[in-house]
Amino acid sequence: MAPPRLDFSEIWGKNSKEGTPVVVKMETPNYSVVEINGPDSAFQPVEKNRGKNAKQVTWVLLLKAHRAVGCVTWLATFFWTLLGAIKKRLIFRQGVTVATEKLGKGKLVLRIIRIFLVTSLAILGFEIIAYFNGWNASLELQGFVHMVYVSWLRFRVDYMAPGILILSKFCVVLFLIQSVDRLMLCLGCFWIKIKKIKPRINGDPFKIGDVEASDSVYPMVLVQIPMCNEREVYDQSISAVCQLDWPRDRLLIQVLDDSDDETIQSLIKAEVGKWKQKGINIIYRHRVVRTGYKAGNLKSAMSCDYVKDYEFVAIFDADFQPYPDFLKLTVPHFKDNPELGLVQARWAFVNKDENLLTRLQNINLCFHFEVEQQVNGVFLNFFGFNGTAGIWRIKTLEESGGWLERTTVEDMDIAVRAHLNGWKFIFLNDVKVLCEVPESYEAYRKQQHRWHSGPMQLFRLCLPAIITSKIAFWKKANLILLFFLLRKLILPFYSFTLFCIILPLTMFVPEAELPLWVICYIPVLMSFLNILPSPKSFPFIVPYLLFENTMSVTKFNAMVSGLFQLGSSYEWIVTKKAGRSSESDLLAAAERDTKATTNQALIHRGVSEGDLNRLIETAPKPVKKVNKIYRKELALAFLLLTAALRTLLSAQGVHFYFLLFQGVTFLLVGLDLIGEQMS
Repeated sequence: MAPPRLDFSEIWGKNSKEGTPVVVKMETPNYSVVEINGPDSAFQPVEKNRGKNAKQVTWVLLLKAHRAVGCVTWLATFFWTLLGAIKKRLIFRQGVTVATEKLGKGKLVLRIIRIFLVTSLAILGFEIIAYFNGWNASLELQGFVHMVYVSWLRFRVDYMAPGILILSKFCVVLFLIQSVDRLMLCLGCFWIKIKKIKPRINGDPFKIGDVEASDSVYPMVLVQIPMCNEREVYDQSISAVCQLDWPRDRLLIQVLDDSDDETIQSLIKAEVGKWKQKGINIIYRHRVVRTGYKAGNLKSAMSCDYVKDYEFVAIFDADFQPYPDFLKLTVPHFKDNPELGLVQARWAFVNKDENLLTRLQNINLCFHFEVEQQVNGVFLNFFGFNGTAGIWRIKTLEESGGWLERTTVEDMDIAVRAHLNGWKFIFLNDVKVLCEVPESYEAYRKQQHRWHSGPMQLFRLCLPAIITSKIAFWKKANLILLFFLLRKLILPFYSFTLFCIILPLTMFVPEAELPLWVICYIPVLMSFLNILPSPKSFPFIVPYLLFENTMSVTKFNAMVSGLFQLGSSYEWIVTKKAGRSSESDLLAAAERDTKATTNQALIHRGVSEGDLNRLIETAPKPVKKVNKIYRKELALAFLLLTAALRTLLSAQGVHFYFLLFQGVTFLLVGLDLIGEQMS
């Protein structure tokens, strides 16, 4: 049977009026006479030797011209906007006397990147000259520059290419191992979903026949809120914790304040006093000397005499808001389970849709909780404590050595030591605690530096204890090979080395070219797997892939700092919060700051209520923060863009687009053009 003929010329002709015959004469024989007897004539079959319709040719040319003009206009608008943003950043940056980075921090990595950049620019110059002159590796001397170019080709083939090939193959092997680990975690998560595996509570643990003894089923719980200069969120966290549904005589709340700002101290004291008047059992503790940062704060609080009366301790950072039923959903898991030491809840983000940076963080953290934490909790009974939104058995903390001040990841430290002592952990994926993610790149960058330098510190300190511990051999292997080496050390190492150094180098050393599946197929597959726990973020899969490669610079620098005990590895900077828990935009947060400042002014200065409006009007308004310029990211941006230019000489399509978009991403991040810019 012949296929149906999709010819609409007859229908078109019935519904159209016949036009006036037009004769167009041209000098070229192939286009001598073109007859148009009606609107449908353009759709009739035309003999090959008759040529093209003049009207069609005109419209095609006009259409192509329109598309070209539109493309040029779009590119011009994009670069004009980018240049305007760069100019604005540089203007805001003028007059800044404080260095953007501490002296000496990351200088080695920056120096290495600059060397690669200068070398790539010099090579690109040679390549352009050779391309337009048609040079090759022949021995015929055509001048000094040609002789230098030929020497470079020989050096490239004999010395550079073998070294780059060895390093690239090593990184590709690490990349494949990490990809397999990521795939296995996803398969484990699918198995949990299919089998509906999750920790369950048998019966009603709070139901008892004797009404008078009903309170005895509620164990004594201590709740701690460590904070330091948390002006934006202190009231929200205290308010949420004070509304926990738990008998008041079985609950004690400790507000552990490390603030060095007397104004913030007074505000927190006033908030605690307000809830104490409502009958809440709450205590305010302040340390004069902030030794050990958060670990020192928690250690000091656990040394109080009254702590021995409590069985469990729940910890919430200052921006976390648990729901009232949090304790009733977590504490019962400890009943009849004496080996259980920790119950960890999941984080839920109130500002995940604020800007592109928060959306990308949401992708990462959703995968961390729903895949990594849940799979490790179900199959291994172990995972890294997230530092907040969890509840510990106090006996577990005491037998594991308590809080130590030796690293900036005290949460991971206590989790590893508890695991070595045989305690089990449970992760509750369906119990969520509200919090917020950093909205500015500066805050996010500092947070990631602490999160990736601390584990390397801890690995150096814990390795002897892991090897000599009495846990099973496979648990030791999991801790050393997967938990520390693969996910904390290898991941940032190969991400930075493979995609930020080796890939641009291979453009100048084509003998060591990376295969397409390393650059495109596997990274896209891994990004797709990462985005599965947050399917609504699928439109951001490409920005996520590019941004993760960009963040590899910070993570690699932090990993090196922690591994070799450099000065920046001990740096602890409190992550800046915006107080988004109940506000939808910056104006509400600014209004709350203004009120807090005004109220404190009334406290200190004794201003009457009649002057309240005047103080509100004269209160300082939020101003644009000084934008930072990140030199390592900018240097890598120019390196990648230089490599993208080099690909044009060899017409490598996929490599060009990847290097171009990755270079632009580095440029945007280096100029602080991502994330919130209001302070």
